[in-house]
Amino acid sequence: MQKITLFALFFLGTFRLLAQQVPVHLKLTEPSKLPVIAATVQVMQVPDTTVVQYGLTDTLGTLTLSLTAGKPYRLVASSVGYRTLRQTFTVTTAKSTFTFILNEENQQLQEVRVTAARPLLRQEDDKMILDPEPLVSTSTSTLELLEKTPGLFVDPDGNVYLSSTTPATIYINGREQRMSTADIASMLKSLPPNSISHIEILRTPSAKYDASGSGGVVNVVLKKGVKIGLTGSVNAALHQGRYGNQMLGVNLTNHEGRRHSYLNLNYTHRNSYEKVETQRLLPNGNRIAQQAFTTFPSDVAYAGFGFGYEFSPKWEVNYDSRINYNLNNSASVNESVIRAASGGTLLSDNTNYLQNRSNVFSMSQGVTTKYKINEAGSELTTDFSYGYFENKGTQAYQTLFELPQVSELAGNGHWTNRRHVWAGQVDLRYKLPKQITLETGLKSTFQGFQSGTNYFVQQGDQLEVDDFRTNTFTYRDNINAAYVQGSKTFGAFILKVGTRLENTIMHGRQRIPADTSFRINRTDLFPYLFLSRSIGKIAGWEMRSYLVARRSITRPAYEYLNPFARFVDQYLYETGNPALRPQFTQNFEVNISVEERPIFAVGRNYTQDIFTNVLYQDPQNPALAYRSYDNLGRNSETYFRLLGAIPPGRKYFFVVGMQYNYNDYRGVYEERPLEFQRGSMSFFTFHQLKIDPLTTLSLNGFYRMKGQLQFYELSNFGNLNLNLNRQLLNKKLLASLSVTDLFFTNKYEFTLNQGSVSASGARINDTRRVGLSLRYNFGIRKKEERSGMPDFDSLERNSR
Repeated sequence: MQKITLFALFFLGTFRLLAQQVPVHLKLTEPSKLPVIAATVQVMQVPDTTVVQYGLTDTLGTLTLSLTAGKPYRLVASSVGYRTLRQTFTVTTAKSTFTFILNEENQQLQEVRVTAARPLLRQEDDKMILDPEPLVSTSTSTLELLEKTPGLFVDPDGNVYLSSTTPATIYINGREQRMSTADIASMLKSLPPNSISHIEILRTPSAKYDASGSGGVVNVVLKKGVKIGLTGSVNAALHQGRYGNQMLGVNLTNHEGRRHSYLNLNYTHRNSYEKVETQRLLPNGNRIAQQAFTTFPSDVAYAGFGFGYEFSPKWEVNYDSRINYNLNNSASVNESVIRAASGGTLLSDNTNYLQNRSNVFSMSQGVTTKYKINEAGSELTTDFSYGYFENKGTQAYQTLFELPQVSELAGNGHWTNRRHVWAGQVDLRYKLPKQITLETGLKSTFQGFQSGTNYFVQQGDQLEVDDFRTNTFTYRDNINAAYVQGSKTFGAFILKVGTRLENTIMHGRQRIPADTSFRINRTDLFPYLFLSRSIGKIAGWEMRSYLVARRSITRPAYEYLNPFARFVDQYLYETGNPALRPQFTQNFEVNISVEERPIFAVGRNYTQDIFTNVLYQDPQNPALAYRSYDNLGRNSETYFRLLGAIPPGRKYFFVVGMQYNYNDYRGVYEERPLEFQRGSMSFFTFHQLKIDPLTTLSLNGFYRMKGQLQFYELSNFGNLNLNLNRQLLNKKLLASLSVTDLFFTNKYEFTLNQGSVSASGARINDTRRVGLSLRYNFGIRKKEERSGMPDFDSLERNSR
């Protein structure tokens, strides 16, 4: 793989940089030859649609662009009151002036509003882009929106899965969120869905992205100030299940000349429950059964704001900031009984009560710059960011024993976790002649993490230090990376190859109860290959195929490495594995799309030194079990995905798809050979029906058959959501009535039979809810922009 990549890079670099750029004059007219003023024009190369230029026609209906002679281009032109025009043309030195005719719409316009039918999902090179708008009105958080995205699966712990059994890496505005799963889930719950511009889904990210995304990348791109004048919305929502969620928020965006800014404020009150039932067979034949019921009330405040300035049409600077504050409370009741193997005699009976209260504060600051080197799309970008995360909490626990004798165990504790993350990167994309694009960049990330936990156990009237639960540790890491990749168009083919070099330095030190320090310093190479080809047309729509190959890494977090035991309940604890090695994955995928809409994909993941969450019996106490992570060997995963759709724009459209995964584990578990195979099938869909011009009905859901989470085998489960939208007050108010998990099927049973562990159970959450959402949109325009004559200089600058 590395040799192929280096050869392809050398092959791309041998092309001579020769091409002739000519000024091309485009003119748009009505059938009567009158000019079409202020029409939006988009021109892209064929088949390399990554080379795009934008502009607006002037008072003569003309627009001048610098294009390459001898190359075919596709033009998309639109204007209010006219039908959108799509046409191809070829630039030559003999012909550099083209005239196109826009036909008028037959319908009479009631108001001036520019709209475009966007597909829910579309393929763009090596990533799939989701338009979240149809899902926003039924969601109260970004995590809920991801749960309803066709083809994604979010487990109850907040992990997001794409095609692999390894969770995807979460990005916000192109920045990796280097936090634990629980912290990322908390952040996504606090992020309002109406602040999202779009979501990028990268199952096989290019060399430009961090190599840590073995399970793919989900990049949540937030809205910025992109409107002319001041616009915004006020949002309110109420969703009721067994417990209720309430949300209130406001969004403002402003764009005046070269300045733009945005502000997003949101408050949410949440409450939900989780019910878990488990049964586990002990080595002596006895059986332990547990029933846990937990509620999770919380209050969340979110603020996002930023501004940007265009110093010139080529150079702009943007500042973005996000602040979250979560006040979380949880209360849990866990009943545990142990019965004898023979006769089922009750041997032990106890109830554990747990109260948690935590204050979570997070802050993210980022400054980005973009310099447009030329009109062909060459640009230099920089991104510098700082993130801070703090979690302070307290816990009180009490265990009441009825058998074998009446007794009580009680205690309390408190903790403080702080995380600092600094990151800086520089990226250069340069468009060369001969349809060659070169990309290169540098990135450096520093992370510092401090954790202190103090627990006390009640002994009579005194509190004594609980050594089993008390710990203090620090952790630092530094990841430095450099990448280079290039792309070239060969007729109907587009080839992109690259490689990424990453150096990883980790240092962890536990101070209490004992020193378990470790250091890691390693350097790895991660090649990447992307090949796209036009394979024909269906009903006039272009059909393209894609081949992607990538190597990636999954690094163990400090919690996975720290050997200190962490208490879960009186029969279960967690511990890390300091001998845990990183896992490496080779991914290969072939997919096909029609007019940028994905329809088919097949892929294979090869993972070596796979580390998996495992459950072992405690050798000292057969009633105890502990969770840890271990390198179990290798895993081969094959997946097949099929997607079909009717594009939006008419009265009814839908997206429906399926994905099949087959996993084959080969390794060693409890010093014995391990063989584990399982195939699972997932179906997902989204439907939208326009009942009348102001009312739409939508339905979305999934069904998962023989699901799998690590070595846990899941029963069949699914989710079906129904939503009714109605526009009111001259289309400024959107009212949405929704039912989530209509038939209460998003619950499952699980079994675990590996080595000496035999367990089963069920997991149920507060997923069925009825909700009402309201969103009022408003806008304030400057007087000169309402006068009827457009400001062409400002409009052309904004279109870029």
